Amino acid sequence: MKALITGASSGIGREMAKYLSEYNYELFLVSRDKAKLDKIFKGYKNKITTYQFDLTKKEECIKLYKTLKDEKIDILINNAGFGDAGKFSETSLDKEMDMINLNIKAYHILTKLFLEDFVKRDYGRILNVASMAGFIPGPYMATYYATKNYVVSLSLAIYEELKRDNSKVKISIFCPGPVETNFNNVANVNFNIPSLSSKYASKIAIDGLFQNKLIIIPLNMKLNHFLSKFIPIKTILFVNSLIQERKIK
Repeated sequence: MKALITGASSGIGREMAKYLSEYNYELFLVSRDKAKLDKIFKGYKNKITTYQFDLTKKEECIKLYKTLKDEKIDILINNAGFGDAGKFSETSLDKEMDMINLNIKAYHILTKLFLEDFVKRDYGRILNVASMAGFIPGPYMATYYATKNYVVSLSLAIYEELKRDNSKVKISIFCPGPVETNFNNVANVNFNIPSLSSKYASKIAIDGLFQNKLIIIPLNMKLNHFLSKFIPIKTILFVNSLIQERKIK
Protein backbone atom coordinates (compact mmCIF):
# COMPACT_ATOMS: atom_id res chain seq x y z
CA MET A 1 0.00 0.00 0.00
CA LYS A 2 1.20 3.50 -0.86
CA ALA A 3 0.48 6.88 0.72
CA LEU A 4 1.35 10.42 -0.35
CA ILE A 5 1.56 13.05 2.41
CA THR A 6 2.16 16.76 1.85
CA GLY A 7 3.61 18.95 4.58
CA ALA A 8 5.32 15.88 6.04
CA SER A 9 8.39 17.48 7.63
CA SER A 10 6.66 18.64 10.81
CA GLY A 11 3.53 18.51 12.94
CA ILE A 12 0.58 16.35 11.94
CA GLY A 13 2.05 15.39 8.56
CA ARG A 14 5.24 14.06 10.13
CA GLU A 15 3.33 12.07 12.74
CA MET A 16 0.93 10.66 10.14
CA ALA A 17 3.93 9.38 8.19
CA LYS A 18 5.38 7.77 11.30
CA TYR A 19 2.03 6.18 12.14
CA LEU A 20 1.60 4.74 8.65
CA SER A 21 5.17 3.46 8.82
CA GLU A 22 4.04 1.16 11.64
CA TYR A 23 1.74 -0.49 9.08
CA ASN A 24 4.60 -0.79 6.58
CA TYR A 25 3.10 1.64 4.06
CA GLU A 26 5.33 2.77 1.25
CA LEU A 27 5.44 6.53 1.75
CA PHE A 28 5.91 9.45 -0.62
CA LEU A 29 6.59 12.50 1.52
CA VAL A 30 6.55 16.11 0.34
CA SER A 31 7.97 19.24 1.91
CA ARG A 32 9.80 22.39 0.91
CA ASP A 33 12.72 21.02 2.96
CA LYS A 34 13.79 17.64 1.59
CA ALA A 35 16.90 17.56 3.78
CA LYS A 36 14.72 17.78 6.88
CA LEU A 37 12.52 14.94 5.63
CA ASP A 38 15.57 12.78 4.93
CA LYS A 39 16.92 13.42 8.42
CA ILE A 40 13.62 12.67 10.18
CA PHE A 41 12.89 9.43 8.33
CA LYS A 42 16.42 8.05 8.06
CA GLY A 43 16.55 4.45 9.21
CA TYR A 44 12.87 3.62 8.83
CA LYS A 45 12.38 0.05 7.56
CA ASN A 46 9.48 0.77 5.19
CA LYS A 47 10.26 2.31 1.81
CA ILE A 48 10.15 6.11 1.98
CA THR A 49 10.75 8.50 -0.90
CA THR A 50 11.06 12.21 -0.20
CA TYR A 51 10.42 15.16 -2.50
CA GLN A 52 10.95 18.89 -2.40
CA PHE A 53 8.08 20.86 -3.94
CA ASP A 54 6.74 24.35 -3.34
CA LEU A 55 3.02 23.68 -3.41
CA THR A 56 2.13 27.37 -3.35
CA LYS A 57 2.88 27.17 -7.08
CA LYS A 58 0.35 25.55 -9.45
CA GLU A 59 3.05 24.13 -11.71
CA GLU A 60 4.73 22.44 -8.74
CA CYS A 61 1.46 20.76 -7.74
CA ILE A 62 0.99 19.43 -11.26
CA LYS A 63 4.63 18.33 -11.37
CA LEU A 64 4.13 16.39 -8.14
CA TYR A 65 1.12 14.60 -9.61
CA LYS A 66 2.96 13.76 -12.82
CA THR A 67 5.91 12.45 -10.82
CA LEU A 68 3.70 10.01 -8.91
CA LYS A 69 0.78 9.28 -11.24
CA ASP A 70 2.18 5.88 -12.23
CA GLU A 71 2.80 4.81 -8.64
CA LYS A 72 -0.86 3.92 -8.07
CA ILE A 73 -1.12 5.83 -4.82
CA ASP A 74 -3.69 4.33 -2.41
CA ILE A 75 -3.97 7.27 0.00
CA LEU A 76 -3.59 10.99 -0.68
CA ILE A 77 -3.22 13.13 2.43
CA ASN A 78 -3.41 16.86 1.79
CA ASN A 79 -1.88 18.33 4.92
CA ALA A 80 0.43 21.20 3.94
CA GLY A 81 -0.86 24.58 5.06
CA PHE A 82 -0.34 27.58 7.31
CA GLY A 83 -2.22 30.48 8.88
CA ASP A 84 -1.84 34.11 9.84
CA ALA A 85 -3.42 36.40 12.42
CA GLY A 86 -4.31 40.06 12.61
CA LYS A 87 -6.83 42.56 11.33
CA PHE A 88 -7.72 41.87 7.70
CA SER A 89 -7.01 45.52 6.87
CA GLU A 90 -3.47 45.16 8.23
CA THR A 91 -2.28 41.65 7.39
CA SER A 92 0.15 40.94 4.54
CA LEU A 93 -1.49 40.47 1.13
CA ASP A 94 1.50 38.49 -0.16
CA LYS A 95 1.34 36.09 2.79
CA GLU A 96 -2.40 35.69 2.30
CA MET A 97 -1.96 34.90 -1.39
CA ASP A 98 0.60 32.23 -0.50
CA MET A 99 -1.86 30.90 2.09
CA ILE A 100 -4.67 30.71 -0.44
CA ASN A 101 -2.36 29.03 -2.95
CA LEU A 102 -1.27 26.38 -0.44
CA ASN A 103 -4.40 25.91 1.68
CA ILE A 104 -6.85 26.00 -1.24
CA LYS A 105 -5.25 25.69 -4.66
CA ALA A 106 -2.83 22.90 -3.78
CA TYR A 107 -5.62 20.90 -2.10
CA HIS A 108 -7.90 21.51 -5.08
CA ILE A 109 -5.35 20.52 -7.72
CA LEU A 110 -4.03 17.41 -5.98
CA THR A 111 -7.49 16.23 -4.92
CA LYS A 112 -8.81 16.64 -8.45
CA LEU A 113 -5.92 15.01 -10.29
CA PHE A 114 -5.55 12.01 -8.00
CA LEU A 115 -9.32 11.63 -7.65
CA GLU A 116 -9.63 11.23 -11.42
CA ASP A 117 -7.27 8.24 -11.22
CA PHE A 118 -8.97 6.84 -8.11
CA VAL A 119 -12.38 6.99 -9.79
CA LYS A 120 -11.10 5.20 -12.91
CA ARG A 121 -9.84 2.27 -10.87
CA ASP A 122 -12.67 2.58 -8.30
CA TYR A 123 -10.36 2.58 -5.31
CA GLY A 124 -8.45 5.10 -3.22
CA ARG A 125 -8.71 7.28 -0.16
CA ILE A 126 -8.30 11.04 0.27
CA LEU A 127 -7.79 12.73 3.62
CA ASN A 128 -8.01 16.51 3.54
CA VAL A 129 -6.70 18.12 6.70
CA ALA A 130 -8.93 21.07 7.49
CA SER A 131 -9.74 22.48 10.95
CA MET A 132 -12.59 23.36 13.25
CA ALA A 133 -12.07 26.74 11.59
CA GLY A 134 -13.68 25.19 8.53
CA PHE A 135 -17.16 25.43 10.05
CA ILE A 136 -17.27 29.06 11.18
CA PRO A 137 -15.91 32.51 10.22
CA GLY A 138 -12.83 33.73 12.08
CA PRO A 139 -12.36 37.43 12.78
CA TYR A 140 -8.63 38.26 13.08
CA MET A 141 -7.80 35.08 11.19
CA ALA A 142 -10.22 35.76 8.35
CA THR A 143 -8.23 34.34 5.45
CA TYR A 144 -7.14 31.18 7.25
CA TYR A 145 -10.69 30.36 8.36
CA ALA A 146 -11.95 31.02 4.83
CA THR A 147 -9.40 28.62 3.34
CA LYS A 148 -10.49 25.86 5.70
CA ASN A 149 -14.16 26.57 4.91
CA TYR A 150 -13.27 25.93 1.28
CA VAL A 151 -11.61 22.60 2.07
CA VAL A 152 -14.59 21.41 4.13
CA SER A 153 -17.17 22.50 1.54
CA LEU A 154 -15.25 21.00 -1.40
CA SER A 155 -14.67 17.69 0.36
CA LEU A 156 -18.32 17.35 1.42
CA ALA A 157 -19.50 17.93 -2.14
CA ILE A 158 -17.04 15.36 -3.51
CA TYR A 159 -18.23 12.86 -0.91
CA GLU A 160 -21.82 13.15 -2.09
CA GLU A 161 -20.86 12.81 -5.76
CA LEU A 162 -18.88 9.64 -5.00
CA LYS A 163 -21.74 8.26 -2.93
CA ARG A 164 -24.29 8.86 -5.69
CA ASP A 165 -22.02 7.08 -8.16
CA ASN A 166 -21.68 4.10 -5.81
CA SER A 167 -17.95 4.64 -5.95
CA LYS A 168 -15.59 2.74 -3.67
CA VAL A 169 -13.38 5.82 -3.46
CA LYS A 170 -13.48 7.42 0.00
CA ILE A 171 -12.87 11.00 1.12
CA SER A 172 -12.50 12.22 4.70
CA ILE A 173 -11.94 15.59 6.36
CA PHE A 174 -9.88 15.97 9.52
CA CYS A 175 -11.05 18.94 11.60
CA PRO A 176 -9.02 19.30 14.78
CA GLY A 177 -8.90 22.20 17.17
CA PRO A 178 -5.54 23.39 18.54
CA VAL A 179 -2.65 20.98 17.92
CA GLU A 180 0.95 21.33 19.09
CA THR A 181 2.68 22.17 15.80
CA ASN A 182 4.75 24.93 14.24
CA PHE A 183 1.44 26.47 13.09
CA ASN A 184 1.41 28.80 16.10
CA ASN A 185 4.75 30.35 15.20
CA VAL A 186 3.91 30.83 11.53
CA ALA A 187 0.46 32.24 12.31
CA ASN A 188 1.85 34.37 15.14
CA VAL A 189 -0.69 33.14 17.71
CA ASN A 190 -0.81 31.51 21.13
CA PHE A 191 -3.70 29.15 21.91
CA ASN A 192 -5.36 29.69 25.28
CA ILE A 193 -6.87 26.22 25.53
CA PRO A 194 -5.08 22.85 25.80
CA SER A 195 -3.70 21.55 22.52
CA LEU A 196 -3.57 17.96 21.31
CA SER A 197 -0.18 16.48 20.59
CA SER A 198 0.62 16.02 16.91
CA LYS A 199 1.07 12.29 17.52
CA TYR A 200 -2.36 11.87 19.09
CA ALA A 201 -4.07 14.05 16.48
CA SER A 202 -2.50 12.10 13.63
CA LYS A 203 -3.68 8.80 15.10
CA ILE A 204 -7.24 10.12 15.36
CA ALA A 205 -7.07 11.26 11.73
CA ILE A 206 -5.66 8.04 10.27
CA ASP A 207 -7.92 5.79 12.34
CA GLY A 208 -10.92 7.85 11.23
CA LEU A 209 -9.82 7.56 7.62
CA PHE A 210 -9.67 3.77 7.82
CA GLN A 211 -13.10 3.75 9.47
CA ASN A 212 -14.46 5.64 6.44
CA LYS A 213 -15.55 8.61 8.56
CA LEU A 214 -16.54 11.64 6.53
CA ILE A 215 -15.80 14.31 9.15
CA ILE A 216 -13.18 13.41 11.75
CA ILE A 217 -13.38 15.58 14.85
CA PRO A 218 -11.41 14.92 18.06
CA LEU A 219 -13.54 14.30 21.12
CA ASN A 220 -12.49 17.56 22.78
CA MET A 221 -14.00 19.55 19.90
CA LYS A 222 -17.26 17.67 19.27
CA LEU A 223 -19.32 19.73 21.69
CA ASN A 224 -18.06 22.96 20.08
CA HIS A 225 -19.06 21.67 16.66
CA PHE A 226 -22.51 20.64 17.90
CA LEU A 227 -23.21 23.97 19.60
CA SER A 228 -22.06 25.98 16.57
CA LYS A 229 -25.03 24.61 14.62
CA PHE A 230 -27.51 26.30 16.95
CA ILE A 231 -25.83 29.54 18.03
CA PRO A 232 -26.75 32.68 16.01
CA ILE A 233 -24.03 33.72 13.58
CA LYS A 234 -23.58 37.17 15.16
CA THR A 235 -22.98 35.54 18.52
CA ILE A 236 -20.42 33.18 16.97
CA LEU A 237 -18.68 36.15 15.36
CA PHE A 238 -18.55 38.06 18.64
CA VAL A 239 -17.30 35.16 20.73
CA ASN A 240 -14.77 34.04 18.13
CA SER A 241 -13.40 37.56 17.75
CA LEU A 242 -12.72 37.66 21.51
CA ILE A 243 -10.97 34.29 21.32
CA GLN A 244 -8.82 35.31 18.34
CA GLU A 245 -7.84 38.61 19.93
CA ARG A 246 -6.51 36.75 22.95
CA LYS A 247 -4.45 34.41 20.75
CA ILE A 248 -2.59 37.09 18.83
CA LYS A 249 0.93 37.49 20.13
